[in-house]
Amino acid sequence: MSPRHPGRHQSSPPLRGATLILTRSAGSARTEARQVRALGGTPLLLPGTRIAPPRDRSAARSALATALGAPVCIFASPAAARMAHSMALARPDRGTQVLAVGAATARALHRAGFRDVCVPSRADSEGLLALPVLSRPPGQVGLVGAPGGREILPRVLAERGARVLHAWVYQRLPARLDRRHHHALAQMKPPAYALISSLDGLGNLLQQLPAAARARLMSATAIVSSLRLAAAARAAGFIHVEQARSALSQDMLAAVCASHAHRGSGCG
Repeated sequence: MSPRHPGRHQSSPPLRGATLILTRSAGSARTEARQVRALGGTPLLLPGTRIAPPRDRSAARSALATALGAPVCIFASPAAARMAHSMALARPDRGTQVLAVGAATARALHRAGFRDVCVPSRADSEGLLALPVLSRPPGQVGLVGAPGGREILPRVLAERGARVLHAWVYQRLPARLDRRHHHALAQMKPPAYALISSLDGLGNLLQQLPAAARARLMSATAIVSSLRLAAAARAAGFIHVEQARSALSQDMLAAVCASHAHRGSGCG
């Protein structure tokens, strides 16, 4: 890399020489891949899930309208905000407090026309549950997302006395992996880091990958977004597991950079 200012020292790109295995759904991983390249790393897209419309769109629209009418309505992902907007129902009742699991979800809601959105400081279920409005939730809480995600959230809300109104506006399906993905893992150059933020995604990868490709995946350092994922990654066979602050891309990439620096591989 040629320095912009001749004679002035310029540090190496933070992730030079690193391969980052991105396991988010294909659409979500594209932005993350650009961030990886900007930091000098090589992205390897290995989606664990793909986003699909709900099986019954009419039922989903009805459930969404009910959830948006609750005193509090939670959007569990950016995909939930986008799909709700596509159903032309992205307007809560007056007096409904809208919560987003993280900044990316809040941005998607703003683009959909929502104005007042509350975001926890920690972008996960635990962060949401720490918000004062959910410490003693109202009688009904809307939850907009997909089946199989954030199991802790509805369970704890129910334990706190709330009736959770689920609105499944999309579904997560196993991604379609093929020989290109297997070949990319076979050709992967170390050091490698696997960014894992979904239990379903991790499970799908373990089921779909052939033994050789699965072994290559396990040779990477797993960067996970929660204690539950850390335990799942170790149980799956990852030897090196490190936990990021949250599932946000910036936090996951910060954890990779810290790990890469510890290896002495050029974080500056």
